[in-house]
Amino acid sequence: MALPSADLGDGTYRNPVLDADWSDPDVLCVGDDFYLTASSFGRAPGLPLLHSRDLVNWTLVGHALQRLEPAREFRSPRPGGGVWAPALRRHDDCFWIFWGDPDHGIFQVNAPDIRGPWTRPYLVKEGQGLIDPCPLWDEESGEAYLVHAWARSRSGVKNRLTGHRMRPDGTGLLDEGKVIVDGDLIPGWFTLEGPKAYRHDGWFWILAPAGGVASGWQGAFRSRGFFGPYEERVVLEQGNTRVNGPHQGGWVRTAAGEDWFVHFQQRGPYGRVVHLQPMRWGGGGGWPVIGERGTPVAVHRKPELPAQPPSAPATDDDFPGGRFGRQWQWAANPQEGWAPQHSGDGLRLSCVRTPFAHDLRAVPHVLTQRMPGRPATVRVDLCLDSEEPGARAGLVVLGDAFAWIGLEREPGGAVRLVHRFAEPVDAAAPVPRSGGCAGGRERDAAPAWPAPRGRARLWIEIGAGARCRFSYDTGEGRQPSGQVFAATGQGWTGALLGLFALAPPGAGPAGAAGFTRFRVTAAR
Repeated sequence: MALPSADLGDGTYRNPVLDADWSDPDVLCVGDDFYLTASSFGRAPGLPLLHSRDLVNWTLVGHALQRLEPAREFRSPRPGGGVWAPALRRHDDCFWIFWGDPDHGIFQVNAPDIRGPWTRPYLVKEGQGLIDPCPLWDEESGEAYLVHAWARSRSGVKNRLTGHRMRPDGTGLLDEGKVIVDGDLIPGWFTLEGPKAYRHDGWFWILAPAGGVASGWQGAFRSRGFFGPYEERVVLEQGNTRVNGPHQGGWVRTAAGEDWFVHFQQRGPYGRVVHLQPMRWGGGGGWPVIGERGTPVAVHRKPELPAQPPSAPATDDDFPGGRFGRQWQWAANPQEGWAPQHSGDGLRLSCVRTPFAHDLRAVPHVLTQRMPGRPATVRVDLCLDSEEPGARAGLVVLGDAFAWIGLEREPGGAVRLVHRFAEPVDAAAPVPRSGGCAGGRERDAAPAWPAPRGRARLWIEIGAGARCRFSYDTGEGRQPSGQVFAATGQGWTGALLGLFALAPPGAGPAGAAGFTRFRVTAAR
């Protein structure tokens, strides 16, 4: 089961087509199939792979990156690091994904089939601040190129795009690179990033955003040679619409010859949701025209493609066979002892011992999925099967601030229902690499309540503006808990929903927690 599709059922669709944090999307057409990938930052598995037949109805079919490398750097949560702005391409009968890790360099993986097996990450170019890479194999000349942007936070450089010649096999770059677009030389342009490179109609094209994620625009650049000089034009901006900062995505042409552009919109705690815009070439000298004369559409006819059943990436999970679905990601690289215990249906997580039990932002073994971008109710059933004092498990809304509701074993042996929260010291500060506290320690959001059976049903109602209300049932009916909690993003991501089971430091196993019937239901 999943949240409703963007397909309106009458030949039209409503934006966003992916109403959750599928950040920095890139899209590819292969025959009758469309594929999309997105930033996954420090979560694992990374590089999500989505499939569609009509660019409106999408399903999540897997991930291309099982573990982030270097592995030692991702043993703790790194919400602002890892996989930034991947580019998805098809070349030499293989699928390729290139991405920039701002702390380590430019990586790529490739596979003969979208479902794998994918290679391990290959470091194409080492260095700090190298982000948003995109390869281009020029079929006319046989040359291979790569363009990337810069992160000032790591390199001291921003607002420019650098081009390289690349080995045709994608294993390295053949030169030191040249600045091919300098945003400082374009009046009014700043934070130029996210380039996607193409060949069309005899031109080299770079589609790249500028102006920042919250209020920027989409630019197009063209040149007769890859290394320039380039001329530029703004091809998508907010105008009088409600879609702030529409930019950073990819162009795709269907088998029927229609052109479409996929991009994101930054929506605060919801992260970066994905929009689909009509596109055509030839507007005033051959430039692309995106949306409704350069502004985003809210409702539009669907692409001229065979009708598809409504679909959206899965959210619900019954955990068949004790396994979790593709929609879940760990907050960091998985380690030994985190794997679910397979014992029939339902998810059984070990209560992993950790010194950071009071700060879920620093806990790597939180199992997360994207928070929906629309009002919805989240529900899960929980059983705490641990005799360890201090062992706890629950359902969390995780960001710079977090709030959770769940069960905890008291020193005297009783189990109680607890509801806790923590606010950030600095809402812009990502969790440190050391895994220490990003903000204040958690505090009680409501008085504890006895849970004599060690079981509870938990709810989070996500309202407008990502304002969350918590409730529970320990056997005496549903009860509200605490005040409204305003969800926040973390690093460059939107807020996450999470399940966790943990225990204080100590020796030996600490028991487990069972989760069943996880549901996300859109509000009516």
